[in-house]
Amino acid sequence: MSAFNVTRGHWLTVKSQCQAVRTPVFVDEQRVDPSEEWDDMDEVSLHFLACTPDGEPIGTARLLPDGHIGRMAVLAPWRGQGVGDALLRSAIAAGLEAGHSELILHAQTHAAGFYARFGFVATGDEFDEAGIPHVRMTLTI
Repeated sequence: MSAFNVTRGHWLTVKSQCQAVRTPVFVDEQRVDPSEEWDDMDEVSLHFLACTPDGEPIGTARLLPDGHIGRMAVLAPWRGQGVGDALLRSAIAAGLEAGHSELILHAQTHAAGFYARFGFVATGDEFDEAGIPHVRMTLTI
């Protein structure tokens, strides 16, 4: 189950695939209200989509125009197989290409160690976002 690829796309072309990942992860598993999950930022963000060789979406992330990485999600059967690593590397590379000197994300506190492996540093106190504890993290690039 380790074969997958990551592509970039805009919302109009990847919407259904991103929804096929974010709905089960955020709305179903984590009980995020759909009105909080889907926002206007999707339309202006660059999206990253991890898919199996047959095109099945298994992970997603987005990069907002201001350098904020968000909506990182990987379907449960694919966790621990490098999908999140590949998505985050792609988002960091795109941030660098876009000329950002700093990338920002709101990490669920249980996942802060994952982001720290890539050089992100927690800045500030824990806070609630969509009913889930988060911490703001930054990466200077």
